[in-house]
Parts: sequence; structure tokens; C-alpha cells
Amino acid sequence: MSKVLLALTAAALLGLSGCADMQTKTGDKPAAKAAISAEAQAALTAAQADVKAAKAKNALWTTADGALKAAEAAAAKGDSATVIKQSKLASDHVKKGMAQLNYPMLKVGD
Repeated sequence: MSKVLLALTAAALLGLSGCADMQTKTGDKPAAKAAISAEAQAALTAAQADVKAAKAKNALWTTADGALKAAEAAAAKGDSATVIKQSKLASDHVKKGMAQLNYPMLKVGD
């Protein structure tokens, strides 16, 4: 009984491994990126530079990072309005995070 079960299991695994590469291929050329407006591209570039500067000073807020990722995802889809909105949000949060560096240190329990 165990030999039959082993043989059936082996046959099933071989059959499934053969189907693993049966996905339809769309061709060798990569999918074209959706284009965004020049204004959206400028806003995205500025937000990326702002986030990079904030990371260098350990002042990056997670909301700014999330907004940048949302802007980059929208750029990949070609949604210029969302790119502009999320890029401006990222840049705004970066500016606030950088300003927070100038706040005085809070000491608790002298």
C-alpha cells in the first residue's frame, strides 16, 4: 500500500512540475510605461530628492515615504493627477520632518 501511495505521489509531483511553466507569454518585449505629464514628472523628481535628503538626516516620516511610494505607483499607471497630489504630500511631510530636527530636545525626569 505504501509503495502505491509513494508512486502516486511521485507521479502527481512530476505532473504538477511540468505545468509550472505553462503560463502564457506575451512576448519578449517589456510592457511600455504609461506616460505622465511634465508637471507630474517634475513633482515626482522633487519628492524623490526631498525624501533622499530626509533619509540622509534620519528625518523621514513614514507618511512621506508612503506618499512617495504611492506617487511612484501612480506614475507607473500613468495617473498624473495622483502623482502630483502624492508627490506634494511627500514633499510637505519631508519639510515638516526636517523642521522637526530644529525642535529642542525634551528631557524627562531631571
